Amino acid sequence: MGLSNLDNMNMNHSGNMNHSMNMGGQDMMMHGGHMMHMGNLKKKFWVSVVLSLPIIFLSPAMGVHLPFQFSFSGSEWVVALFATILFFYGGQPFLSGAYYEIKAKKPEMMTLISLGITTAYIYSLYAFIKNDFLNSKVHVMDFFWELATLILIMLLGHLIEMNSVMNANSSVHDLAKLLPDKVHVQHNGQTMDMAINDVQKSAVILVKAGESIPLDGVIINGSSQVNESLVTGESREVTRQKNDKVIGGSINGSGTLTVKVTNSANSGFLASVNKLVQSSQMNKSKLQNLADRVSSWLFYAALIFGIIAFLVWTSLRGIAGGLERMVTVLVIACPHALGLAIPLVNAKSTSIGAKNGLLIRNRNVISISSKINYLLLDKTGTLTQGKFQVRKYNTLSKSYNADEVIKLIASLEQDSNHPIAQSILQFTKEKEIDLYALSDSNTLAGKGVSGIINGEEYQLVNEKTAREIVKNFPQVESLNYTSSYLIKGHELLGYVAVGDEIKKNAASLIKQIKALNITPVMLTGDNEKVAQNIAQKLGITEVHSGLMPADKQKIVATLQNQGNKVMMVGDGINDAPSLAKADIGVAIGAGTDVAVDSADVILVNSEPLDIISFLKLAQHTQRKTVQNLWWGAGYNIVALPLAAGVLAPWGILLSPAVGAILMSLSTVIVAINAETLKI
Repeated sequence: MGLSNLDNMNMNHSGNMNHSMNMGGQDMMMHGGHMMHMGNLKKKFWVSVVLSLPIIFLSPAMGVHLPFQFSFSGSEWVVALFATILFFYGGQPFLSGAYYEIKAKKPEMMTLISLGITTAYIYSLYAFIKNDFLNSKVHVMDFFWELATLILIMLLGHLIEMNSVMNANSSVHDLAKLLPDKVHVQHNGQTMDMAINDVQKSAVILVKAGESIPLDGVIINGSSQVNESLVTGESREVTRQKNDKVIGGSINGSGTLTVKVTNSANSGFLASVNKLVQSSQMNKSKLQNLADRVSSWLFYAALIFGIIAFLVWTSLRGIAGGLERMVTVLVIACPHALGLAIPLVNAKSTSIGAKNGLLIRNRNVISISSKINYLLLDKTGTLTQGKFQVRKYNTLSKSYNADEVIKLIASLEQDSNHPIAQSILQFTKEKEIDLYALSDSNTLAGKGVSGIINGEEYQLVNEKTAREIVKNFPQVESLNYTSSYLIKGHELLGYVAVGDEIKKNAASLIKQIKALNITPVMLTGDNEKVAQNIAQKLGITEVHSGLMPADKQKIVATLQNQGNKVMMVGDGINDAPSLAKADIGVAIGAGTDVAVDSADVILVNSEPLDIISFLKLAQHTQRKTVQNLWWGAGYNIVALPLAAGVLAPWGILLSPAVGAILMSLSTVIVAINAETLKI
């Protein structure tokens, strides 16, 4: 799949990928760097519910005994005891998170929550001592009831948060289950079952009818209808036969396939997808960095608001009233929604993209996508199939005949994986032409290949390079095909012309790109005749032919210097510099690892129309991100004054527990909005 350099994912022995993913799986990175296990948090919540029951039934709420509450001699001791246990047990995730935030000098959500519950607990303990030990003539109101409900609501909010994050990743996480436990490996004429982790690249495996294809590979024998819907999102079955690639996790149909493995378990397509989901939060966009800064600022804003509210309300209703306002402000201002606004959308977007063959490596391209003016497209492998056939070959030297020329050309190409090379090798194989031994083989980026045959150095290069090397370049008959020229020293020996086919959806891509007011431009190292012929069929008016890698990069730079935003799509080594230079670099998934490593987005299925899918996904992701940011930030603009008591003259005064409910609701709304993201 051309993805091997993306991955370092470990697989367990059942074939399922390690799912201790940041923002997903069963473990979740809590705020402040504190790791909390989903199962442990559930247990902590339900134990906290039990611990809270005596407090809720025995302690007054906001100084008032509710109808379901009762008391008895010594009930205050029971309440204080259970509240202390609850504070340290149920409040532990928040206290630990606050410790890590302060240690990292980034006080945020956990520090706010910890300040709130610590203030409520310490003051309540003070009230208990004063009322029951010092026999104060004036009863001091405690916050034990508020403390219990506050911790319960916060724990419940975190459970909802973690579930929402895991749901955003679930469709990708489920991909791990597509791989079988055992693989049928063929070795020395025998078939043995082997654990998927033990199967190495280049191993030959057998996939029986109805089985999952365990690993990425190339079919070397057999044909079958393969269901790739769970991996690529493509609903219809596709025919896969000899020399076709198959993706690990696909479901084999009624045929039996013999497959040569191209990627081991830790470097296959599914591992690549899972790794991208795992790192989605680590690869932050500019909006994410802004949200992180705002969350940090919010801590100080809430602290200032809380202190002001404490001073004002203490002067009006005493220290108990002042503390209640401060705790409410600290709790309601917790930046849950703001902290999750972008990570939840990113996780959902990554999941959807992966299911549709889109791997987004750089989150910043989401915001850039709506500003693209030019789409630069490499011809071979992007607009065309890259499945060449030898159309013509001939000699241009009196010392070599045509058969000798094609034999030398094929011999030079035998170490190359380029589609043109493979087509030439296939042609000579069918003609049963034996090749020469090749040594010192080198790839000449953007030019061709070179090597030593029978002690002589030969080069096979494109027309532009050939004209630079050979003086008095002869007149060659008009060729509407991709031509390569065989050279020894400065002598031109002959040529081979191969023909490619346009991808079936390439014309539709160009039409839709134009409808988006984006100008398509075709770039190719091929000759002008071939380039113009393809461009005319596709409806592309801007064409640059005979390009070297540096030429493509210069075209990208020129357009950018004119104030344009440029997206570049390519698949070869010669595309890597321009992919890296472009505002958005898109690599065809079946291309070279160098191109893939230089790209921001990878089209796994090598399907041109997936470019449109990416632009739509990016547009929808950006819209959801902005919506969530407005909600996360806007909520606090309203919530802080409300918690401070600005509506008290009209009889609206929020308790800490109500503040916690509102804060949790804001998180749920952000999560639901992220879940509604679609391509």
